[in-house]
Amino acid sequence: MSNASFYPLTVSEIRRLNKESVSITFSIPDNLKSTFQFISGQYLTIRSKTVGEEIRRSYSICSFENGDTCTIGIKKVKDGVFSSYANSVLKKGDILEVMPPQGSFTIASSEHNHVVFFAAGSGITPILSHIKSLLFNFSHTKVTLFFGNRNFESIMFREELEGLKNKFIDRFALYHVFSKEKIGLPIFHGRIDINKTKELVQTFLENDEISHFLICGPNEMVFSVRDGLLSKNISENKIKFELFNVSNLKSIANPDESLPHTPEIISNISIQMDGDIFEFELSSAGQNLLDAALENGADLPFSCKGGVCSTCKAKVLKGNVRMDINYALEPDEVENGYILMCQSHPLSEDIYIDFDQK
Repeated sequence: MSNASFYPLTVSEIRRLNKESVSITFSIPDNLKSTFQFISGQYLTIRSKTVGEEIRRSYSICSFENGDTCTIGIKKVKDGVFSSYANSVLKKGDILEVMPPQGSFTIASSEHNHVVFFAAGSGITPILSHIKSLLFNFSHTKVTLFFGNRNFESIMFREELEGLKNKFIDRFALYHVFSKEKIGLPIFHGRIDINKTKELVQTFLENDEISHFLICGPNEMVFSVRDGLLSKNISENKIKFELFNVSNLKSIANPDESLPHTPEIISNISIQMDGDIFEFELSSAGQNLLDAALENGADLPFSCKGGVCSTCKAKVLKGNVRMDINYALEPDEVENGYILMCQSHPLSEDIYIDFDQK
């Protein structure tokens, strides 16, 4: 069953990471521990009315052990309503409405030869969860992190990363790359772009057998690293990435924007969630399925509305739809009928969508 409900969680700790970011820890009551179990790489969606209107924001989990708490990292962004509130106003003891963990920026929970991470800025948040899980749970897995920041002072989770490096000195290699500060060799200065990626791979990873490459950070950095890895003949199946926002996404990623021309039709839409069925009509040339469903009274899960998170993921059991863009679903998920509701439009007269098959 889908769990699109929000639950009140108490903030048990707020820790200042640097001048512009904090970590927020929620206490998980006994009756919700199974609900809030998570896999490294997943995120929490928070619903807030701090400015008088509802906003939803998703933040990656940086802790790795399921238990009494769950921690996320939040970097203050320009004009960011909730990130500013979290960094300046939110305090221990406050209660926030939180949706259970979601997301597919995950890898199989098993022993791997060597897992390599590329992160920049707040992109370290889900990657930190992965790193801790691999180091503490699998005694033979080697981990490498290339972490891009402006300078030493801007590093999120700096002390925690250094502690992990010292504890697992034979298994965890940590390389900082600074764009505004020169420390050490020239290879560690500049932005992590396509050329820097190729240089880092050639210098530090050339002869290693690597199981996975995971990337998280600003959109431009993510796609540059991906392209750099592909140019080194690294299999696309080994590369996984997560995006944090939708800014300039189409111009950066260059998706195929040519959609097949089809005549306009009126579709009968049926959506099942938690056993309830919502029905309405929708033109194939009209709104996306998510916005139309919300206008028709369905309380569906969503967050970014930009095709980069998977909060509105559902499965098409009958009919055909098209997605405008997709940066959240894996190819096998799409092949098996899963869609992002915020990006989907009907292509057939009868559509049946199920949220209960997550």
